[in-house]
Amino acid sequence: MPAVVYPLNLSSSEDLDSVIKRIGADPRAAAYVRPKRRTRSLYAKDVDFRASAYMKQELLARGGDAVVSRRVIDASAEKSDVLLLGTDGQLNSLVKKMEAMDCWGLRALREELARVMKNAAPEGANAWALSLPGGRELRLDDRTKIMGILNLTTDSFHTASRVKDIDDLLSRAAAMLADGADILDVGAESTRPGSTPLPEEEELNRLIPALKALRESFPDAVLSADTYKGRVALAAAGSGADIVNDIGGFGLDPDMLPRAAETGLPYVLSHIKGTPADMRNVPPYDDLLTEIVRYFHLKIEEAEKGGLPRNRLILDPGLGFGKEARDNLLLVREIESLGVFGLPILVGYSRKRFTGAAAATEGVENRLFGTAALSALMEGRVQITRVHDIRENREALLTARAVRKAPRWNSPK
Repeated sequence: MPAVVYPLNLSSSEDLDSVIKRIGADPRAAAYVRPKRRTRSLYAKDVDFRASAYMKQELLARGGDAVVSRRVIDASAEKSDVLLLGTDGQLNSLVKKMEAMDCWGLRALREELARVMKNAAPEGANAWALSLPGGRELRLDDRTKIMGILNLTTDSFHTASRVKDIDDLLSRAAAMLADGADILDVGAESTRPGSTPLPEEEELNRLIPALKALRESFPDAVLSADTYKGRVALAAAGSGADIVNDIGGFGLDPDMLPRAAETGLPYVLSHIKGTPADMRNVPPYDDLLTEIVRYFHLKIEEAEKGGLPRNRLILDPGLGFGKEARDNLLLVREIESLGVFGLPILVGYSRKRFTGAAAATEGVENRLFGTAALSALMEGRVQITRVHDIRENREALLTARAVRKAPRWNSPK
């Protein structure tokens, strides 16, 4: 099992107190570490008690701190989760110090901590250029791009998003592009909770003509094929698709990984628990963030071994796929936890049930405001957001971006 380290958002004293309680530390530690919660906060899972004590000692010596279980002191616990608190300089100094120690699992922890710190680049520093067919590129950075949803289905949860025919498809696509969509995501099978699988031939009959029509009408558009079936992904790649968007993380069809590798296209690697048919009934998460970080560790390794290189991957935490409202809200809040992989991130929350949960809004038709609010929260934190309503979400993104980039001082005359 790989070492797991990821950042946490400790925006309040209550956040810190909850982590201290979770780790099992002495509650009195809060008074000492509370002033340091504004530094970088990294959570390490299941650390050997000796390594926990060592990292705490070394961080304290550098002016940082670490929260460990109270049972570390008397060696009555074999493992402890650890909350590392420090500036980038203090944490990088800890990584350097750890090079002298390979016992107690410190080597794996050091390697993972070094990777996390490397990928925790300053705002605006991360950028990706994904190769697309025809010598084109999809450039991603801290300016969140918009993926517009085109549903070639008769049973998608948002009735207004269902495309009637090819003419309707082309009309909607043109409107989305005019409104500022950067990518068009075309799907022929509904994967809403409780949905039943669509036969492969029917999916092909819906998707392939649509992709061909879109490619002919919009030769420069970036097109994404939303499918979890390997054969469909390969056919889509030959019909104009630029991206394979798989909600199943190549776990719903054993043929997906080799076919996705064969396409040569960027691939959206998603988290899902269960299947669309039964994901409402999956057991609750004990530690959602750790489970998802571990999932992506293993899936990225599996992808690379299967011929799908890391530089073609986009990560999607799968909001709504085997998750309750509280899980989805936590992922929105802690989306930076996926930054440890140094890969672009896509999120899809448009009009999903949890977007209306906080405001007790009933009905998919009434979830636009909640969706736009989430877009404002996601701006600059993820690379792609997948939505139904382009204009409204683009306005939310642009407004949030203007706030984020507002100059502090007037430029010198």
